[in-house]
Amino acid sequence: MSLYSRYRATGADLPFGDPLAAHDVAMEGYFWRFTQPGTGRVVIALCGVNQAGDGSWATLGLAAHPGGFLRTTAYPDGFADPLRLGASAGTAFHGERDRLRVDLGDDARLDVRVTAPRPWPRRRFGGSSIFHAVPALNQYWHPWLLDGRAEGEAVLGGETWSLDGAQVYAEKNWGRGGFPESWWWGQAHGFADSAACVAFAGGQVHAGPLRTEVTAVVVALPDGPVIRLGNPVVSPVRAHVTDERWSLFGRGPRWTVEIEATAPLGDAHVLPVPLPLERRNVPGSLEHLAGSLSVTVRDRGTPVWADESPLAALEHGGLARARAELDRRDAPADATDGPPLRSR
Repeated sequence: MSLYSRYRATGADLPFGDPLAAHDVAMEGYFWRFTQPGTGRVVIALCGVNQAGDGSWATLGLAAHPGGFLRTTAYPDGFADPLRLGASAGTAFHGERDRLRVDLGDDARLDVRVTAPRPWPRRRFGGSSIFHAVPALNQYWHPWLLDGRAEGEAVLGGETWSLDGAQVYAEKNWGRGGFPESWWWGQAHGFADSAACVAFAGGQVHAGPLRTEVTAVVVALPDGPVIRLGNPVVSPVRAHVTDERWSLFGRGPRWTVEIEATAPLGDAHVLPVPLPLERRNVPGSLEHLAGSLSVTVRDRGTPVWADESPLAALEHGGLARARAELDRRDAPADATDGPPLRSR
């Protein structure tokens, strides 16, 4: 193995490298989101390719709003392409830049082509910025597709949805330690100007004794550049997050971004995260598929764009948090402060 291969196997990437190729770490996560503002529909699909002592396996999921549909599984094998963006798990999942196919049963399928892509602009680093070059972090993040258009359909329970014309967002995350102890994330299309996109990701990042809390914010302006904030000192982002509210403020030499988002806890999907060495998934994330998000962007103090989306993805992650919410939903009605919360 070359020195460069050993470096990438820590999860890190050199400047101007390709963060989309697999790094051969404990977990390589692939995520697609389809937003259809005209119908209010949202569909997400995920694949985590995980490394155990006896080989690879996959965490797979398909979820939708409205209706609360959710199907997840631990698939016995998985493959993350070491040369380009690509993830597969037998016949159950196959994702690449312009095509995504999911088959988790006759009532949980998706087949979509992606056209008119707006990829991440060519830059020195991806979404995690300078942290991409730091070896052995527990988590890295890269929103590689900021917009696109879908052609295809999804079968979700007893319904078949056409996803033609839906906006497409896609990202990749990976790390040597699986997921952080705590994290927050969000993404939104569905603004008045369909060319706009907002995404953010944050959490507790560590490598050996180094521990810090970092949040990155990405805004693709409708008729302008892609803004990224979140570098320590240069463009820090402050985040205050609960299970129902996400408040972020980022400031750089030129740009300022404010994000306020809310969603009721009872509407969240409880998504799995992998324990790679144990070949099993556990509840790990509270994710809303259709929260409310408002964003304001200023250029040297002058407002240049502000809008709201009613179809934002909003996530608050952590094993203890997700387990507590599932226990709450499973509790008898007379043991809670109100009626049992919906879970599917």
